[in-house]
This record gives sequence, C-alpha cells and structure tokens, in this order.
Amino acid sequence: MRSIKVERLWATAKDGKKVPLTLVYNKYLQGSKKMDGKRVLLTSYGAYGAPMRVGFNSSIFSWIDRGFVYAIAHVRGGSDLGMSWYDDGKQLNKKNTFTDFIACAEHLVSEGYVLSGNIVAQGGSAGGLLMGAVSNMRPDLFKAVILDVPFVDVGNSMLDESLPLTTTEYEEWGNPKNKKFYEYMKSYSPYDNIRQQNYPNMFFFTGLNDKNVPYWESAKMVARLRTNNTGKTTILLKTDFNSGHGGGAGRYDSYRELSYKMALIFDLFEKNTALVKVAQP
Repeated sequence: MRSIKVERLWATAKDGKKVPLTLVYNKYLQGSKKMDGKRVLLTSYGAYGAPMRVGFNSSIFSWIDRGFVYAIAHVRGGSDLGMSWYDDGKQLNKKNTFTDFIACAEHLVSEGYVLSGNIVAQGGSAGGLLMGAVSNMRPDLFKAVILDVPFVDVGNSMLDESLPLTTTEYEEWGNPKNKKFYEYMKSYSPYDNIRQQNYPNMFFFTGLNDKNVPYWESAKMVARLRTNNTGKTTILLKTDFNSGHGGGAGRYDSYRELSYKMALIFDLFEKNTALVKVAQP
C-alpha cells in the first residue's frame, strides 16, 4: 500500500537564486520521511522556455516502489518562474542551468533525502546537454546518468548549417560565428569538456533517424568518455536503428524503452531494488 507525498523544496543556486524542486515519494518508506534507502531519480530539461510541468505520471511508481524519491529540478532555461527564468538560462547565461541542477542535487544530499553519489540523473535532448555538462562538472554526485537523444556536441553542431535546426536555434544558444558565443559554448559543451576523472555510470540512448540531434553526437562522446574514464563504471551507447528524436513509433515502444532503462538502474542497486515493504503507522 502506498501513501504518496508531494513536496516542494527550494535549493540555493550558486548566485543565490532559489531554485524550486518537486519531490514525490512514499512517505511511509521504511518508516521515515528521511529516506533510509537514500536514492533519488532527479530529472530536468532547462531549455527553450519549456517548464517542467508537474502532473500525474503512472511510470514513476516503479521508481517509488523501489525506494526512490522522484525529483524534478525546475532549473533556469525553462519558464517555470516566468520568462526571466528562461532568459537567465539561455545563450550567455546557459551555465546557470547546470549550476542550478547541481545545487538541487546538493540540496537533496544536505537534507538527507539521498547519499552523495547515489543520485540517478535523467534528461533528454537539451536536457541531455544538461546531463552531459553536470557529469563533467560534478561526477561525484551521481551513481548513474541517463542521456536520452542528448545534445552533447554543441559547438560542432551549431557550426554545421546543413543540420535542419542550427540557424533557427541561434536564439537559444547564440551564433558560434560570433567569437564570444563560440568560446562560451566551448566552455560548457559536454563533448569538449571531458577530462580524465571518475565518471558515473552513463547510459546514452539515441536514434539513427534523429533529425534534431544526430546520432553521432552520442557516439563521439561515448568514445571519448571511455578513453578518459578512470573509474570502473559502465559507459553504454544504445542506438536504435528504427527510431528518431522521439523514440520508437510503435504503440508499446516507449514502455519497452523505459523498462530497459529501469532495468539498468535497478541492477546497479543490486539487492536493494526489490519492492519495498513499508511499515504503516
């Protein structure tokens, strides 16, 4: 039996801004609000002014029943707190998106919801850019990172005007023909900022027919990560030869894809992934 609690927290960003966090979890999990299981799935997007909407999602209960807190970080780059929230996370302010997410992860650790290094992070497309950036910046925070059709080779793709979205997205990222924008992109582009360090487990999912984010971005990044990863974690690339930016088109494809990702994550937590039997008060 579940007793679900929805909670709003506020993390303090690097520049002092308060970043909203939405949590969903079983409040009777192992008899304590402070999660004894100490595991969190933290997701975000943070681009194009798209807010991280909060609503019912049946798939999150597979996480919750296995002891996870499901957490949404409402970082800058989305319009969660209005258009100024969007403007403060685009073009030459883009790094605020990444530091906001890190602040949210650190807040969850400091408040006792999760142990540092036990967070699973997930994001897709521009949210995949966020995942790649924070993996370079603070790999110690994460046990695993899921990158769905991720935009990880920012500089090279934004210089390639043959790609269908490049010139229309100068408004979002800036025009790299301008040296100021190019150098800023280069300073955060996940592919360009890989270095020798211990990376978390990283799972890349891309589609051969993706017209928005070419599959080779993930392929390049995985190759460089495997060369530079000094740890014993898994860096996985799964390229679907039949899908595009939105995943498979079949009626049940999205469920198969989600269950595959869940299986990877639950296996990392080994014996602790069994459905949690909670004590009711």
